[in-house]
Amino acid sequence: MLRVNAVFRRYPFQFWLMFFGLIISSTGTTMVWPFLTIYASEKLLLPLAAVTSLMTFNSVSGLISSIVAGSLVDRFGRKGMMVIGLLGMAVVYLGYIPAIEFWQFALLMLLSGIFNPLYRVGTDAIVADMIEPENRTQAYSLTRMGRNVGVALGPILGGLVLSRSYNIGFISASVALTFFGLLTIIFLKETLQRDEGKSKDSLRDQLKVVSQALQNKAFTRMIASFTMMDICATLMWVVLAVYIKQNFGIGEAQYSWIPTTNALMVIFLQVAITRVSQRHSPTRVMPVGAAFYAIAMIFVAVSSSFWGFLLAMIIMTFGELVAVPTATAYVANLAPPDQRGRYLGFFGLTWYIALSVGPMGAGFLSDKIGIQAPWFAGAVVGMIAVLMFLSLRKLETSPN
Repeated sequence: MLRVNAVFRRYPFQFWLMFFGLIISSTGTTMVWPFLTIYASEKLLLPLAAVTSLMTFNSVSGLISSIVAGSLVDRFGRKGMMVIGLLGMAVVYLGYIPAIEFWQFALLMLLSGIFNPLYRVGTDAIVADMIEPENRTQAYSLTRMGRNVGVALGPILGGLVLSRSYNIGFISASVALTFFGLLTIIFLKETLQRDEGKSKDSLRDQLKVVSQALQNKAFTRMIASFTMMDICATLMWVVLAVYIKQNFGIGEAQYSWIPTTNALMVIFLQVAITRVSQRHSPTRVMPVGAAFYAIAMIFVAVSSSFWGFLLAMIIMTFGELVAVPTATAYVANLAPPDQRGRYLGFFGLTWYIALSVGPMGAGFLSDKIGIQAPWFAGAVVGMIAVLMFLSLRKLETSPN
């Protein structure tokens, strides 16, 4: 109890407001987003390739928004961008209720990709502003835990609610995001310290840093390797729900335990696994993590029951716990100190790149070859990721 009280006292009241806001908002949004492909498929009555292509709209706009979000947050303030992102996402979720045409879903996906990075980057920037450097690692761990508490709760609630009415789920997500937006407006203070005498980085300056980063062989190989691994992750998070419902009759209520298991493993196992993995070289650890992703793809391909698909998620989550924190630290160590944030920001774009390829490719393979084809292809991509991570060892002595 004393240790818990010490942790609470270590951070300001505004931090804990934001922490609980993240729990509420992520609970609301994860009631819906793991099931969006099911909803779109049933409402549009289109082939899987057409439905999964919607994610390309989200990935392209998310990629662009993530690049400019840092500049917007630094130029106009953290609080304002957070509010725009939160309330914008609240409107997007309500927009799914009347949507009945492909172009309407595409527009909503496009807007989602624009708004989501704004409040994510704004939140991370506020944490950095209000927390001293020696406590930031734990502070970011706490915010990640807050999000994952929501991810653990949201799909379970969504599975119970959405099997009766998707509209209730969309309204709940919108209310949760609006609540966090109002919490931000009323209680959170702007943390950006404006220095009028200091020039601000323009988008052109940021792109110049990205260009310099891409000249680093270790960094570019790292981006390529992690993108391959993320392609496997997008199959699990975007395609699996509709795959198991259409082909094996596993509905929303039962499927909801699969993403919840991932979140619970992150909450309870991340610290212990990181303690073990950080004893070893990152270039030894990351190929092991990527191998779990490839194995998970095979398990999905050969499974036909809920327990097989759940086991696949458990296997992939072990890979996530091993590889993701290690990869983030590896990128941070590669970057020059004054460019670390931008390196990490660019590294975060791997998800959007993977999202533009993975689901649409899976839809095409499923429609043209067979329902298991995307998962066997995912296993091949996962093994390519393993080999690419292994190749990083050759660059350890001369990363540039």
